[in-house]
Amino acid sequence: MQKVIFDTDPGVDDAMALLFLHRHPDIDLIGVTTVFGNASIEKTTRNAQFLHQAWGIAAPIAKGAARAFEPSRADDHPAAVVHGEDGLGNIGVPANIDSPVDPRPAFQFIIETVRANPGEVTLVAVGRMTNLALALKADPEIAGLVKEVVVMGGAFDVNGNVTPAAEANIYGDPEAADMVFTASWKVTIFGLDVTMKTLMSSSYLVEMTAGQDRALRLLSDLSQFYIDFYRQRVGLDGMAIHDSCACVYLAAPELFDYRSGPVRVICGGLADGKTIQSPDSGRRYEGSAWDGQPSQSVAVAVQPEKVLEVLRATLTEGRQA
Repeated sequence: MQKVIFDTDPGVDDAMALLFLHRHPDIDLIGVTTVFGNASIEKTTRNAQFLHQAWGIAAPIAKGAARAFEPSRADDHPAAVVHGEDGLGNIGVPANIDSPVDPRPAFQFIIETVRANPGEVTLVAVGRMTNLALALKADPEIAGLVKEVVVMGGAFDVNGNVTPAAEANIYGDPEAADMVFTASWKVTIFGLDVTMKTLMSSSYLVEMTAGQDRALRLLSDLSQFYIDFYRQRVGLDGMAIHDSCACVYLAAPELFDYRSGPVRVICGGLADGKTIQSPDSGRRYEGSAWDGQPSQSVAVAVQPEKVLEVLRATLTEGRQA
């Protein structure tokens, strides 16, 4: 069983990824940490509570960062146009959920859980990486105790989705992302290069959820706003399952191709939030900001149909609440 802490900002695609982690028989979801991003920290934490309650998820929730690692960075939560004002497709999530939240801040929850399970915990981060950066700042030694960090974020050989240069998770906290990518732990990154090729059509969602349990009916309901966004703004009949790609990797890493090399994030300026890898197999650069940094893995190709198959099988046939 893979022990996983899911660092998330629910978020429609976050919700699908959360249900996948909960239902996969080989994954032990030992914690969920929330971060601002798709909505405010109050809403993303409430959404995690709502989904835990609706889906019978027992993993503790720890409330995380409300602002970027560098306090001077502002955030106006523009993702409402993608995920709805409530972050879950405007399905009418109650303002308050009677569900417990761990008393520790997310970064401290991460530190203590990793130290209690050295070498066993995978951190799956599908939002801004502020909580991970705060954990590294407070306890740098955890980098040697984490099994792996799996990230949904970045755009390497394609344009971004908030600017031509940057993807939303990185753009929202570039300094945190750069700290995570240059720490001495294993990082595997799933950017728009593969997630925008992994599309679930509206008809696929209908077929997957038809006649299924309440959990999948809820997933279908909260996905409709997201699908409408893709139809109206992107011209697609369906949705990119960004966060689920990072989670499917845990079960089927062979469905992706990878490129290794140090990764840095542009912090400031016209290309703020741009992710750039210096491939290990490419040209050697001398005196650059990539020198001496750890080599990380970036997914550069995907078998999208097979990713959807793994996702569907887990959601419909996996562990039930």
